[in-house]
Amino acid sequence: MSANIRYEVILFWSDQDQAFIAQVPELPGCAADGETYQEALAAVEVVINEWIETAQELGRPIPVPKGRLLFA
Repeated sequence: MSANIRYEVILFWSDQDQAFIAQVPELPGCAADGETYQEALAAVEVVINEWIETAQELGRPIPVPKGRLLFA
């Protein structure tokens, strides 16, 4: 992931999808999956960058990363 990207990523196993899901709550619709935890994380890093590039192209605001959003 780019050094300046600091969004929270939530990774979990989905029985329904039979895959690991990586979601970025601060970027609506930003998610990826993978057969392994590592694949899902690598895929979401690409999607985060694509999400930001698309938002820039469309002139849409890009949320400032807030860090940890959820507490266990």
